[in-house]
Amino acid sequence: MNKQSNTYTIIYIIVLVVLVGTALAATSLALKGRQQENIAADKMSQILAAALITPQEGEIVSDFNKFITDQYVVNAAGERVKGVEAFDVDVASQIKLPADRRALPVYVCTTADGATKYILPVYGAGLWGPIWGYVSFDANGSTIYGAYFAHQGETPGLGAEIEKPAFSDQFKGKNVIKDGRFRPIAVVKAGQKPLDGEDYVDGISGGTITSKGVGSMLDNCLVPYRKFLQSLGESGK
Repeated sequence: MNKQSNTYTIIYIIVLVVLVGTALAATSLALKGRQQENIAADKMSQILAAALITPQEGEIVSDFNKFITDQYVVNAAGERVKGVEAFDVDVASQIKLPADRRALPVYVCTTADGATKYILPVYGAGLWGPIWGYVSFDANGSTIYGAYFAHQGETPGLGAEIEKPAFSDQFKGKNVIKDGRFRPIAVVKAGQKPLDGEDYVDGISGGTITSKGVGSMLDNCLVPYRKFLQSLGESGK
């Protein structure tokens, strides 16, 4: 075949594309298992972070299995849902559903001192993309033990500050049940207080929209857990 012909050029390009495509597909399949393991490990690390546990490198999975002593799914009535694994629930999809139709994951953590904490996932929208995190509660179902927040593309030095301890540490010791009423933590401008008397934290200076996104996220994601959290307090009486 004439190597200078158009036919040769077209055949050459087709063969090259097929070979490269096949190589890329094979590489992707070979790495898929490891990618899924890394994604799962990152999620485990975030869950543990909400309970103030920082695993050593290479020990994330073992520490998760050590400290997360139970995990399950509840519905808006606070009842356990059978046949659904908490770790497999896509929270981003669930928040699009009405509260009474959501699958609500619960991770039970037993800390090094033997205390029980309940870790709940949250997911919402910031200024430039999704924000998410986990909030851990004491056994009374009201007092926040720790919190972890992350984002996909918030502005560095502004909205991205939600991932810093200076912001998340404010949630420690705050209560979502006050005077018998369930009220998620408000995120307000520094120096201000919420009108309804709920516990609050200061928002990020210069990150107003992201701060409001965190407040909306907590409201949207924690309210469906109201009966579950209240039942924890009642069982501890």
